[in-house]
Amino acid sequence: MNKKSELDINQRFGKAIRRRRREMDLSQEELAERAQLHRTYISSIERGQRNPSLENIEKLAKALNISISALFAEYGIEVEE
Repeated sequence: MNKKSELDINQRFGKAIRRRRREMDLSQEELAERAQLHRTYISSIERGQRNPSLENIEKLAKALNISISALFAEYGIEVEE
């Protein structure tokens, strides 16, 4: 079993959001403002403690200037079986 599959989907998604946010040199607060979400919600997503709705995934992707499919494909959220 590879390391990626050991992390649950919420943890993998959170790591992807954090990585993309840092690439864009955004703070959690800036991302929250762009996505119209609360900063503590962003923090809990990045730590893998939240299971965001599809609507919030879309808001985050738009705020990070990336498509949902690219976010999943390019940032290692999907696990190869």
